[in-house]
Amino acid sequence: MNGPGHPRRSSSGVFATVLALAAGVLSASAATAPPVAALTPPVGFTADSLSTYQTNGIVWALAEANGVVYAGGTFANVRPAGSPAGSGTTPAVNFAAFNAATGAPTGCSLSFTRSSGTATVRAFALSPDKSTLYAGGYFSAVNGTAANGLVAINTATCTLRSGFAPNFSATVRALDVAANGTIYAGGDFQTVNGQPRRFFGAVTAAGTVTGWNPDADEPGRTLKVTPDGQNVLIGGDFFTVGGADSHALAVTSAASGALTRAYTGSFIPSTAVIKDIITDTASDGWYVAGEGTGGGSFDGRLAMRLGTFDQRWRDTCQGATQALRVYQGVLYAGSHVHDCSTMGGFPNQVRKHLTAQSVDDPAMLGWLPDTNDGIGEPVGPRALTVASRDGRDFLWVGGEFTTVNGVAQQSLTRFANTPDTGAPAAPAVSVSAPRAGEVRVSWRSALDLDDSLLTYRVYRDGGSVPVYTAQGSSLFFSRPQLTFTDTDVVAGRTYTYRVTASDGTNTSALSAAASVTAATSASPYAARVLADGADLYWRYDEAGGQFASDASDSDDGGVYMNTPTYRSTPSAVAGSAALSLNGTDEYVYSDRLHHYTSPTPYSIETWFRTGTTSGGRIVGYGNNIGTAQGHTSSISDKIVYMTNDGRLAFGVQVGSTNSRPTLTTTASYNDNAWHHVVATQGPSGMRLYVDGVAVGSNTTAGNRSYNGYWRVGGDAMPTTWPNRPTSTYFAGQVDETAVYPTALTAAQAAAHHDLAGTPSGPGDTTVTLTPNEDAYVNSVAANTNYNDNQLASRGTTAYLSYLRFTVPAAPAGQVLKSARLTFRTSSDSTAGSSENHTVVPVTGAWTESAVTYNTRPSLSSTVLGTISGAASVSTDYSVELNASALGGALGSAYSLALTNSGTDSLRIWSSEVSTAAYRPQLVLTFGAE
Repeated sequence: MNGPGHPRRSSSGVFATVLALAAGVLSASAATAPPVAALTPPVGFTADSLSTYQTNGIVWALAEANGVVYAGGTFANVRPAGSPAGSGTTPAVNFAAFNAATGAPTGCSLSFTRSSGTATVRAFALSPDKSTLYAGGYFSAVNGTAANGLVAINTATCTLRSGFAPNFSATVRALDVAANGTIYAGGDFQTVNGQPRRFFGAVTAAGTVTGWNPDADEPGRTLKVTPDGQNVLIGGDFFTVGGADSHALAVTSAASGALTRAYTGSFIPSTAVIKDIITDTASDGWYVAGEGTGGGSFDGRLAMRLGTFDQRWRDTCQGATQALRVYQGVLYAGSHVHDCSTMGGFPNQVRKHLTAQSVDDPAMLGWLPDTNDGIGEPVGPRALTVASRDGRDFLWVGGEFTTVNGVAQQSLTRFANTPDTGAPAAPAVSVSAPRAGEVRVSWRSALDLDDSLLTYRVYRDGGSVPVYTAQGSSLFFSRPQLTFTDTDVVAGRTYTYRVTASDGTNTSALSAAASVTAATSASPYAARVLADGADLYWRYDEAGGQFASDASDSDDGGVYMNTPTYRSTPSAVAGSAALSLNGTDEYVYSDRLHHYTSPTPYSIETWFRTGTTSGGRIVGYGNNIGTAQGHTSSISDKIVYMTNDGRLAFGVQVGSTNSRPTLTTTASYNDNAWHHVVATQGPSGMRLYVDGVAVGSNTTAGNRSYNGYWRVGGDAMPTTWPNRPTSTYFAGQVDETAVYPTALTAAQAAAHHDLAGTPSGPGDTTVTLTPNEDAYVNSVAANTNYNDNQLASRGTTAYLSYLRFTVPAAPAGQVLKSARLTFRTSSDSTAGSSENHTVVPVTGAWTESAVTYNTRPSLSSTVLGTISGAASVSTDYSVELNASALGGALGSAYSLALTNSGTDSLRIWSSEVSTAAYRPQLVLTFGAE
């Protein structure tokens, strides 16, 4: 238990934990971690949405020039943040301009209209000097002036540039401007100024059609001129460019539109289109946003190389990416991502709409503000732009959404690079006393929407100074367990722990208090499970909440879903509680993504009790964690389940075939009694043990290899499983679930079963004593008796404290092995002391009601122990005492004194303090001779 992941309280190191997304593994390092500072690099924007005006429709396009952000779309007015629809509106017909730093309108007002049909603005692009904003879409007039799909706006005066009047036959959806002033466009049009230009075309700054003609066969949705000006990257719905195959993506000559690079075959699946392309010279890259239909399509992002136009990496998450921007080496995306299982990330779950990843790595970063899907199709965000003003940078987001971070806000929002004001959520904490001399404090990593790396501080018994500090990384779909083992505990004494999470700037509230009584010895059952190598061990002793702690050193915590019934009794194993499941939707899943490669050996073990006649999955492995439609496992095997008639079955799926070898008992076990089941698979095949006895075996060594999660209580089960139960969720109790990376032997299975009813052994005897009397004296008030709620020690001017205990005789057959004085510094601002204070025997007579400095008792010269480092106020400390010197005092009243020869006083709570946990205690441990 004292490995790198479980350092003792006395350790001075801070242990950094890192989330390895690809493997889904939490690792630990013994290196001292640097202080965490918001934000977690390389994330550059906070997740705190800023007050921003909103529209009454959809924002399709955003652009920034000189600290002004322009929004185009399909809307009629804008209103302040917090105003409900129809309240406080200002007319703004499909176009609005905002101060980038305040989010308020600038006064630039242009109306984009049509005489028939619904007008809309779909694309913006700026001239290289940002003096001109080009706006494209579906409109026939701007402020009453005739216009057909594309206009030029003077950004200084917010007026149309006269003489620029190109005519696009249909909607313009994409724009970019080259360094030479050429305006490139893509969309639904098939002519420009009457000349054939299928879906892509270009005009000069004067509005004259150029020779650029990619001649695509389907609409264009995005385009970008390469930084060198030699090529134009185009994306859309098309399958051919210039008659040559190149679906959805192509590189074309900036002069002619001829293909520079085609992307053929299934580079972009036929079911996908490309919605956005951006370039970033700092990373020598261009980045592509995909939107597809169906599980095998392309919905994610591509990172491409500018020099060669080759792919650098591909993000295969599903969720229709709409918009991209790069800021300080991070690629920000607007989408409705809902499934990143092919990336080693989260399985199909609720949609997330704003994400970030490094330009060098597709793994998701810890930046996850969110919107909803909103109106329209709906897909959420549709446009992104980065703006700078008043010394700060801002990420603006436009789209169809109607909420941001759970608060009503329509179509527009923004985030800044500073400051970060959002605090992490409070951690969920579980405590246990697995063996004598230890308390195990485990917690589920907290969630912070813009900081994945957090610092955790553990506080004991209400103290203001943490007893342990650690770092850990988490994302919304993987919140690993962290653990602190407190070895400075006394058997029989109750301890309370609370934990905070900090991003370096903001700190969460304290977690709910979790209390446990330190044990005198270990549970024989639990000790054997751990000794036999369990790397997931859920004991189900939590009193509530979502966090199921793992008792193994693997920190493989679980998540309780849909509020099962906690701490059910009677339990299967002495000293532990059980968990009750309703058979409908309650279950537990592992918070960590696992990977099993056939034929790796493993064992599944659990206790169960039920009277069900509809069966259910008891323990199994699957590729999803949810219960909603589409969120249960589409792949599952390594399952222990019950049939409708109460028989037990253990089955696996062989590869991706329909073969599901299954062992099934002849006896039924739905008799409302506790039963123990162990299922193993290894090189010699599958084995099933019930109540310590082998009940079935075969020679099947293989199963299915995939990423997944352990689940207890239920999941999907295809009808191909033999004797598939009516219910795939288990109604009954479970206890002591464990998973092993080995195949347990018959002897181990039997031993575990036989140990269940064995209580903890007597072990050492620990006696905790509170003073019968205690007081202190003060040389400045030499005739005053100080019998209050504090004790004190100082050399000059002198304070001395006295404590009297009634010390018992040693239990039969045992001797005094150790002694410890525990105490808590008071809340007085001078309570802590950096000096040494000694504990010595009192040889003279005294009483707490009469002792003064002038009547103080004589002291022995023998030093029983030395208090050092008790420098903090309101903090627990202890000092080891010389057990041999105390041995002669057994069976008598015995007095100790606190003394000092320096000038720095130590103040501690006395036995008169109202909080029992703060009182000094003499802890004696007796053991065999």
